[in-house]
Amino acid sequence: MTSIIEIRDLCKRFGSRLAVNHVSFNIESGEIFGLVGPNGAGKTTTMRMLVTLLEPDQGEIFVGGHSIRRQPNEVRRVIGFMPDSFGVYGDMTVQEYLDFFGACYRIHPHQRARLITDLLDLVDLGHRRGDMVDTLSTGLKQRLGLARVLIHDPGILVLDEPASGLDPRARVEIRGLLLEVARLGKTIVFSSHILADVGELCSRVGIIEDGKLAALGTLQELSERVMPHRQLRIILLDRAVEAQAAMQTHAGISEVRLLDSTDRPTLEADFIGDDEAMHQLLARLLAQGFPVVHFSEETKNLEEVFMRATKGIVS
Repeated sequence: MTSIIEIRDLCKRFGSRLAVNHVSFNIESGEIFGLVGPNGAGKTTTMRMLVTLLEPDQGEIFVGGHSIRRQPNEVRRVIGFMPDSFGVYGDMTVQEYLDFFGACYRIHPHQRARLITDLLDLVDLGHRRGDMVDTLSTGLKQRLGLARVLIHDPGILVLDEPASGLDPRARVEIRGLLLEVARLGKTIVFSSHILADVGELCSRVGIIEDGKLAALGTLQELSERVMPHRQLRIILLDRAVEAQAAMQTHAGISEVRLLDSTDRPTLEADFIGDDEAMHQLLARLLAQGFPVVHFSEETKNLEEVFMRATKGIVS
């Protein structure tokens, strides 16, 4: 894969506060990249520099080989940006809204008509083209905003908190739309503090905290880096305390915990070993007569990874 965005030693200060603190990473062409962090972590500031709305105090960003400092117009041609709170003109219809932005990009009127129809079909707003924008729900306005950033056919979409303020159904629908847009060959960069959305969508994740890049990689890579052990969950009919003691002596077990908040006796174990070693552990428990009714590896989620990756980062 080829890096379409290169962020190098990026810094931005507001007064005495260093909002973005020497951040460097690349984004590959065609990937869905998630920038994760709590409110105030530096995500929006990083994105505003990426789309040329803010100038860095230090560092550089190259988008498709173009410098945001020296070639901002070239950068803007290849990027579609949807901020976390974007203005919509409520006294326009959906059709007029997209037509207005098409005219801003100097798209010929005959071409605009067909383009708007295609975009409304993509975001499932064709049946609302005659409705006033201010009558749309928050979720539908987000769909309209996505159509608007696609109006000039950019290769890169930069979306700041696209699911913010949406109800669960609307969030699922926006996730589906982003996947559909990615299948068109677009590179998507979006920020979020909703970790579930990022975990389900992104090929890679950058975790930012207090202006610093705390971790970068796929969810699997980050999991292995910050949580090198596997977490096992074993449910028994009884004899949990005995099983806990027996497991402590097994190779690859670093800790076994007896959980109090479960209906049945349940053990949680930190385990370093491959699938064969995990099978041997289960076989040993059964051979010793322990009544195991459930034995599985817990799936690591982005929330766990985030909490571990940012531990000690906050200043």
